[in-house]
Amino acid sequence: MTDLFESKAPAPLADRMRPAALEEVVGQDEVVAALTKLVDRPPSMILWGPPGCGKTTLARLLAARTGLHFLQFSAVTSGVKEVKEAIEQARWRRANEGKGTILFVDEIHRFNRAQQDAFLPHVEDGTVVLVGATTENPSFEVNAPLLSRCRVFTLRPLTPDQVRTILDRAVRAVGADAEGGALDAIANLAQGDARAALNLLETCGLRVTAEEVRAMAQKRVLLYDKDRERHYDTVSAFIKSMRGSDPDAALYWLARMLDAGEDPLFVARRLVIFASEDVGNADPRGIMVAVAAKEAAHFVGMPEGFYPLAQATVYLATAPKSNAAGEAYKAARADVEKFPNEPVPLHLRNAVTGLMKELGYGKGYQYAHDRPDAGVTHGHRPPNVEGRVYYVPTDRGYEATIQKLMEERRKRR
Repeated sequence: MTDLFESKAPAPLADRMRPAALEEVVGQDEVVAALTKLVDRPPSMILWGPPGCGKTTLARLLAARTGLHFLQFSAVTSGVKEVKEAIEQARWRRANEGKGTILFVDEIHRFNRAQQDAFLPHVEDGTVVLVGATTENPSFEVNAPLLSRCRVFTLRPLTPDQVRTILDRAVRAVGADAEGGALDAIANLAQGDARAALNLLETCGLRVTAEEVRAMAQKRVLLYDKDRERHYDTVSAFIKSMRGSDPDAALYWLARMLDAGEDPLFVARRLVIFASEDVGNADPRGIMVAVAAKEAAHFVGMPEGFYPLAQATVYLATAPKSNAAGEAYKAARADVEKFPNEPVPLHLRNAVTGLMKELGYGKGYQYAHDRPDAGVTHGHRPPNVEGRVYYVPTDRGYEATIQKLMEERRKRR
């Protein structure tokens, strides 16, 4: 009988149970059929689907069927440096061995637009066949130029029956003994994620009982991992629930994260970011609440640390929302990139020496506190960007007050 944890097979069960050929893939029949027709000349492509549906497996099998070299890395842990190294390897292999390369990029949506642009010339000239995997809608997360050069294949979550088929294979492969109903319980809990199902099966060991499955599921062995898709999907749902002003949903995802063993300070950091990014000046107290929750959670620790985190979650979810400050910064930064070396206007410079005064440093500067209503009539930027409006406050919460103050200032000027 084979030991699930045998030292000769250290790889996780989910990795050991990958199909050896396209014909062995369970589910995704339409995608498999399409890929089978493309093996003679595979295009660059995006595989879009939920976790555990077979994206990595299909990329590996396509490479095996085509005879192309398979090179894989993750956008979570890699950057432009790794991309350049991978491209150089592919270029060398093509020139010296006459062999093409399938470059598989897991979670490609985590690369920013500039990083995604780095693939374009190498996809164009055929140096690599790019296969990107993503759990996010590529229409929003993949650059339009790159997306236009790729075929998009949509993968579906596996059905419980399909997951059960994969589990049956695994049980036979490792010689495990599964009690009646245990595999069905795993298949139902997996929610279409074959990897999660196999991880839970492996955790149960060689004797799989329905009772043990329930116990393991309660420990969230199945539902969460802190450095892969489940982690990012769950925190994304948490943030989007707060952004959508749904405190009940936000609390649900908060509980999911904390119950699964997520670092409470990671949650606290996300709250602080959210307070500035999504609440902003619509309620300036939001960031104070978030920072206080972070300090309190750190000071108290778990398990009681959930109290300040829950309090901040509810406050931010129900607060008026504005992303105006962040959008204003992006607009200002765009002008900085366009005009990177504009000199500081003379009237804004400090005249700390006699020569500087002779050169006009500080001339014409109006000290706001000496003027009516602390208002000045001169500008504060270089001529090329003077008058450009970056910050456009909303009419929600305190930003409505900011809007009135800014309008009054503009009238005075």
